[in-house]
Amino acid sequence: MMRTGVIGLGGMGAPMARNLHEAGLLESVWNRTRSTAESLAFELGVQAAFDPAELAGRCEAIILSVSADADVLEVVDAILTGLKPGSVVIDTSTVSRETACKAAEKTGAAGSAFLDAPVSGGV
Repeated sequence: MMRTGVIGLGGMGAPMARNLHEAGLLESVWNRTRSTAESLAFELGVQAAFDPAELAGRCEAIILSVSADADVLEVVDAILTGLKPGSVVIDTSTVSRETACKAAEKTGAAGSAFLDAPVSGGV
């Protein structure tokens, strides 16, 4: 089973994390507001990562659910030191093509794949 982590636990990320937990795939969560991550981690019995790099080090699949282009690139930069070769970063945010290409370039240089998989329609 692929250990999966979710970064961004808002209106879309938290339900994704819950669904992944139900499927037995969720390893760790992280959110800018630490109490949000800790609360969900406690509810689901998973780990709240201290930072994005720690989450990336624990997981083979990292799902991003953040709100803006700059946020996606900031999180990608933050996971790079923990990212393992062969892992997959899946961005469910709705960002520009340029942002997705930059993120793919960065993760690719770390030996990982980037999948631009925007979720539209809101919660």
